[in-house]
Amino acid sequence: MNISGITDIAATFIYGVLVVVALWGAFCASMVWLRVRQKRFRNEEEQNAFLVKLDERLGKGEFEDASEMCDGDARATCQLAMLALANRKIGYSQVKQLVLDRFQREVLSDLEYRLSWVYTVIKAAPMVGLLGTVVGMMGAFATLASAESVNPEMLAGDISVALITTACGLAIAIPLVFCTAVINIRIRKMEDLVSAGMTHFFESFRGALGKTSL
Repeated sequence: MNISGITDIAATFIYGVLVVVALWGAFCASMVWLRVRQKRFRNEEEQNAFLVKLDERLGKGEFEDASEMCDGDARATCQLAMLALANRKIGYSQVKQLVLDRFQREVLSDLEYRLSWVYTVIKAAPMVGLLGTVVGMMGAFATLASAESVNPEMLAGDISVALITTACGLAIAIPLVFCTAVINIRIRKMEDLVSAGMTHFFESFRGALGKTSL
């Protein structure tokens, strides 16, 4: 097999890798986006409305009813409130630390882990494209070296591989850069919203625990 045949095989492989990288990057970004959407209230007003209803039950000491209100709701504020209610017997300080650790470990760390795959794709796609550039140029120079007279059409295929793979790598990475920026903003907003919500909840929770201890 001559160098041209090897170049064609390598180019086909690189195109396939770029397709896989693009699909994986889009999938990971979509999963993070959906995960953030699943874990947050749409706005502060919606969260406050939920917390007011929860306050009513806590004010009456109806911990089981408050827990049932949170059960089945995947949003972070609801799940963390249910965790606090389920472990209320260990004391306010321990419950608060438990909730903070769970939020960090199961929500924020999970999102960071998923987002790290997107960052990997952003770095890998241009590198794979650059590999295609090197392969294409190797094929072009091999054609120049092996032919006494070179028709420009003989070089066009190898040069197109070099340019197309580079363009594809950048076309994968650039949209994902903007996508991750938007996702990070949504994560920060979610974190601020959950923090505000849990501060509100713990004020009511501490008051309810104080009443039950009397």
